[in-house]
Amino acid sequence: MLSALIHPDLSDCRRLFLRDYEVQINLGVFEFEKKGEQRALINVDLFIPLAVSTPHKDHMDEVVDYDFMRNTVAKRMAEGHIHLQETLCDDIAEALLQHPKVRAVRVSTEKPDAYPDCHSVGVEVFRIKPKA
Repeated sequence: MLSALIHPDLSDCRRLFLRDYEVQINLGVFEFEKKGEQRALINVDLFIPLAVSTPHKDHMDEVVDYDFMRNTVAKRMAEGHIHLQETLCDDIAEALLQHPKVRAVRVSTEKPDAYPDCHSVGVEVFRIKPKA
């Protein structure tokens, strides 16, 4: 995958990421999907300006904590059934962008068990905060 860091608005950023966060989620539009949870993989990239994410004292409070990504995903999943992966991606991206240090996000979701003849099906969204 080509890095979004080539985007001119992100050239001064570092990328934090969460890879293949495997969750059990109630996701889908079909009746059989609404009756139970299914496996999904969630990936997150956060783009954070170096000016606000470069630690000078090697302290946790100088950076964005990885738990922020996992907790944001978990909070959205706890809200209940989601029909579309697009909605899930959009909701997670919007919540992640609320962090004051985050300039941009990339979120993808995959349903690895949707079809027996492919690795997975999924959706990805990329968003940059509007300039103030």
